[in-house]
Amino acid sequence: MADEEKQQDEGKEPEETSEESPEQEAADQDGRDDAADRAEDAAVEAPEESSGDEPSGDEPAEAAPAAEAKTEEGKTEEGKGEEGKKKGEELPPGAELDPIKLEDQKDLSAEERARLEAEAEERARLEAAVTEDRKEEEPDAPARELAKLASDARYLATGKRKRSIARVTLTPGDGKFEINRRPIEEYFARPLHRTTALQPLAVSGYEGTVDVRVNVHGGGIGGQAGAIRHAIARALTEVDPELRKDLKRRGFLTRDARVKERRKAGLKKARKRPQFSKR
Repeated sequence: MADEEKQQDEGKEPEETSEESPEQEAADQDGRDDAADRAEDAAVEAPEESSGDEPSGDEPAEAAPAAEAKTEEGKTEEGKGEEGKKKGEELPPGAELDPIKLEDQKDLSAEERARLEAEAEERARLEAAVTEDRKEEEPDAPARELAKLASDARYLATGKRKRSIARVTLTPGDGKFEINRRPIEEYFARPLHRTTALQPLAVSGYEGTVDVRVNVHGGGIGGQAGAIRHAIARALTEVDPELRKDLKRRGFLTRDARVKERRKAGLKKARKRPQFSKR
């Protein structure tokens, strides 16, 4: 009987139980709780993202001034843009361009400075004569007193310029000026040549206090005027040696060695060559 019952029990298949173990129930409960937590977190984050630009309740005072500052900056930038447009309309054409930089004047030689000074003095005299408002011009006398000349004193000097040679004699007098026994106004028709010849006397302050007698030959009118100026400047250094520094600075004592270059054989002029012909 016992053997038959064992065989029957083995022949029966075990029935599936629908009931789950306690461990599986606990795991399922934990999974449901996690899903609920995730749903709640998602619901909380959604409203925060929608209201991200709105200031929170803790920082209303800081966010409001920042927004106002941005609006004010925008207004100022718009105002500046409008002002710039108005100024651009009011300014003349080319106002935005950079100013032209003038080149520094090159150092002039003593001879060129003296020539420019003579031309400037002559222009001033002509303008005064045209307007008839010319006033008596006092000579550019130095701070010191003029040297006293003896009644029988004579000062001789020689000046050169290009091919001109001038011999000058200074004597005490009232400003008489003769060139080859002719008045300076008659000998030099152009005022520029007269001014050039009288420059040393005007600078030193002896104009009108000495008589000048000149013998000049060679060269042209311009070269003779330069030779007379050179001779008078040399004579004044004998009258007052202290004048040498001022006259030398102005270039009156410098012998200008510039002369016309001679013509060479085979050339038309000093350096001008005939046109080249291949055949």
